[in-house]
Parts: sequence; structure tokens; C-alpha cells
Amino acid sequence: MTRTRRRRLLLVGGLFVGLAAAVALSLSAFSQNLMYFHQPSQIVAGKVPLNTRFRIGGLVKRGSVQRGRGLTVRFSIADCKASVPVLFKGTLPDLFRPGQGVIAYGKLNSKGQFIADSVLAKHDQNYMSPAVAKELKTKQGKSCMPANLQASR
Repeated sequence: MTRTRRRRLLLVGGLFVGLAAAVALSLSAFSQNLMYFHQPSQIVAGKVPLNTRFRIGGLVKRGSVQRGRGLTVRFSIADCKASVPVLFKGTLPDLFRPGQGVIAYGKLNSKGQFIADSVLAKHDQNYMSPAVAKELKTKQGKSCMPANLQASR
């Protein structure tokens, strides 16, 4: 094998190794930043891993909002089947209230409590995705959606 051919092979091999490393780092960063969405019934059923960041969505359970010292707020996010207690330290959105649809970002601790670092309130109650609307229907065909949302269906 000649010297120039060996250099070419080393160059092509080095480029291939560099490309493979770049792809591996990109996939690793992508998987670390991937955030799943779960509903309270999935969390109560134990289908969600602990200490992993994800989003939880549902309705703020009526009578569950408790304001603590400073900016600490405890409330529950519920769907038709289950509810999950949430602890949030920070400023809540203006549209946050019982019965309102919310999405919270955070982690589930070992006590089954969701520790939120961000809470978003749903701003338009007239639209609901078909998947969420289907999940809010009970097996008997009755809906557990608030009355103001049932009229638009």
C-alpha cells in the first residue's frame, strides 16, 4: 500500500469516526431533552418513572388549591379517573383557577407528588383535542368535563 493511499484511508476513517461521534452526541442530547406528556390516571397507575422530567395535563381539582407561605401553592390536577397532588413554588398564571385546564412541567417524587417548576393555564376552553376529549369520557358514555365544555361537543 502506498503512502498516499494510507493517508486517504486514515482521512476517510477519521471523518467516519468524527461523523459517528457527532451523530451519537446529537442523539444523546435529543433524548435528554425529550419531554413526555402524561395524564393523572397514568401517573396513579404507576406507568411514569420517578425523578424524570415530564408534563402533566388535566383540570385543577375543585377545592384542592392551598396557598402556603410565600409563593408556595399546593393543588391537584385531575382527569376523570384520578388526581395527582402538585407542589409549585412560583407565580401562577392569571387564568389559573379550580376547574381550569392546566399543563405543569416537573418531576414526580417518591411520595407520588408532582413537583412542578412551571405551570401553564389553558387559555381557550372552547377547543379540546380529540384525544383528551375521548379520555375525559367515562365508560358509561357520560362525560366528566365541566358543563361549559360539554355544550360545545
